[in-house]
Amino acid sequence: MTLMVAVLAQAALAAPDAAAVDAYVRAAMERQRMPGFALAVVGDGAVVHARGYGLANVELQVPVTPETVFQSGSVGKMFAAALALLLADEGKLGLDDPVSRYVPAPRHWKGVTVRHLLTHTSGIKEYTDTVDLRRDYTEAELVEMAGQPPLDFAPGTRWSYSNTAYAVLGAVLRKAGGAFYGDQLRERIFVPLGMRTARVISEEDIVPNRADGYRLDKGGALKNQEWVAPTLNTTADGALYLTTNDLAKWALALDTDVPLPARLREQMWTPARLADGRVAEARESGYGLGWFVKKVEGQPLLDHGGAWQGFQAYIGRFPEQRLSVVAFANLGGSDPGAIARAVAGHFRPALRRGE
Repeated sequence: MTLMVAVLAQAALAAPDAAAVDAYVRAAMERQRMPGFALAVVGDGAVVHARGYGLANVELQVPVTPETVFQSGSVGKMFAAALALLLADEGKLGLDDPVSRYVPAPRHWKGVTVRHLLTHTSGIKEYTDTVDLRRDYTEAELVEMAGQPPLDFAPGTRWSYSNTAYAVLGAVLRKAGGAFYGDQLRERIFVPLGMRTARVISEEDIVPNRADGYRLDKGGALKNQEWVAPTLNTTADGALYLTTNDLAKWALALDTDVPLPARLREQMWTPARLADGRVAEARESGYGLGWFVKKVEGQPLLDHGGAWQGFQAYIGRFPEQRLSVVAFANLGGSDPGAIARAVAGHFRPALRRGE
């Protein structure tokens, strides 16, 4: 046996007992009190596990399936980043251009670039504590509001997660690409990849197989998600509808050159560096363009989570193991990523905790 054959044999996907995986997932759901959960595992270029668990709608007792539509939360940021890379590759956008080239910007944003928005190094203050979630804002109003407070730090000198920066990025993408960012995503990513149910959130539209989002109140009772003004569900910081089938297709595409050639994927997964040359530390990891770059159990991991309106989302890619896991839950504050990463260990023994 040659060395290459030996390596491939060692890395081959394990064939876990599906019943054991299901039992683990259901037990984890019960501990976290999740109403519903959806999971997909992608390995060696194929979807090897896709299943729904629990309820998409508690009141009507509708079960979760791989076709159930969840909200992405900040998992949607990676799609905005991918669009930025495509536009930059065509010369329509410069990652190191000042933001002021594309949107009206206050004087104190002088040093803020598009790359700073993408990597959470802009210093733009998080607006989630001050925005009125019951009020509709235009995109221009959101950008203006984002520019009112002083920066938290000089651009490029620190890392601090900023949904506001990605909301501003949406306005930049509109200017650079000539259309609403959600329309550009549909045309350039979702339709070509067959992500047929992926789209920007609209609670007004009829959306087949849409799950309901839930939360636990202070007494631990299950409640419906709280209402948010419609325009706040259209921003580029993560306002998408996705199924596990959609996200599995995205995971498969990230091993190919469509829609992102290798040189763009490499940029997306390269940790940002600060002005002084240090890697920007992001929650004990690096952060590229819309992705966290880290290690788990000694294995490289590219991942991102999301939380919004009673939903939690997760995607994790283990590039050396040729494995991706995607998961959604319809309970705010839950942790589908922990379940997904544990399930990954059922398929790749090297990813099991303690090994």
